[in-house]
Amino acid sequence: MTIKRLEVSNSCYTARNTQIITIHSSHLKRRQDVSIYNVDSKDSDVPIIILLHGVYGNHWVWMHLGGVHQVYEKLKQSHNLGEFILVMPSDGGFQDGSAYLPTRSHGNYEKWIMEDVLNGVINTVTGASPNSRVYLTGLSMGGYGALRLGAKYATNICGIAGHSSITHLSQLPLFTDTPLTEYTCEKEEDADILYWIQKNASQLPPLRLDCGEDDLLFDDNIKFSSELTRLNIPHQFDRLPGEHSWDYWNKNIQRSLLFFHNIEYPNSKIETI
Repeated sequence: MTIKRLEVSNSCYTARNTQIITIHSSHLKRRQDVSIYNVDSKDSDVPIIILLHGVYGNHWVWMHLGGVHQVYEKLKQSHNLGEFILVMPSDGGFQDGSAYLPTRSHGNYEKWIMEDVLNGVINTVTGASPNSRVYLTGLSMGGYGALRLGAKYATNICGIAGHSSITHLSQLPLFTDTPLTEYTCEKEEDADILYWIQKNASQLPPLRLDCGEDDLLFDDNIKFSSELTRLNIPHQFDRLPGEHSWDYWNKNIQRSLLFFHNIEYPNSKIETI
C-alpha cells in the first residue's frame, strides 16, 4: 500500500460537487493534494479524467485558472456531455515541476499519479471504482506527462490528449532553470515519449494533440506529429490560433473532453466543436 494516510474535505464546506484530498504518499515521502470535480455523480463506475498541470502550477489551477469545471458543465448543458470525474492532482511539488517522472533521487512522480492519485479517488469518491475507465490529458509539462504516461501505461488508459505539450524533456528548460540532471531516471529511455509510443504501438489508446500557432512549442509539436505519422501512429493534431496561455487552454480543453466522450460513449457521439 503506497498511501500512508488520506485527509478528505468536508462537503459541508467545499464548493458544490467538489472535493479536495490530501494524500501522504510513500512514493514521494510527503503529502500532496488533489482537487476533484463531479464527486456528486449518481452513476457508478464513472470514468475518470486525470488533468495534469504545467510548471509553476498545482492541483487547483485547472479549476481556478482554467475554469475546466465550468467548461465541463457548459458542455453537459449544450451537448449532453457524458459523466466523468475530473481529477486534478499536484505534480508532486518538486521545484518548478516534476515532469511526472520516476526520478532516481527525489521521488517517483509517475507512481504518485498512476497509483496514489487513482487509489485516493477510488477510495473517497462514491462514483469511482476500480472499474472506472481512465483518461489522461495535460497542458505544457502536463501534456508531456499525459503523453508519456499514456503511452507507458497504454493498456490502462483509454484516451490521451495533450495541449501545448512539451514533447521531449529537453524542452523543459524553456520554462524552468532546474538542471535536467534532476530528472534522471533509472533507465535513460524512460523519459522519452517516443520510446514508449513505439514500444507499445500496438496497444496505444486513441491520441490527440493541439497547439497554438503562436506558442513557443508549436514547431516542436509539428515535428512530434510528423514523427508520429512517420511511425504510422494514428493520432489527431489540431493547429489552432493562440499562444501558451490559460486563455488558450480554457478555450480548447473542450476538445479533449469531447474526444474522451466520443471514446467512452460511442453510441452518443458529439461532433467536434
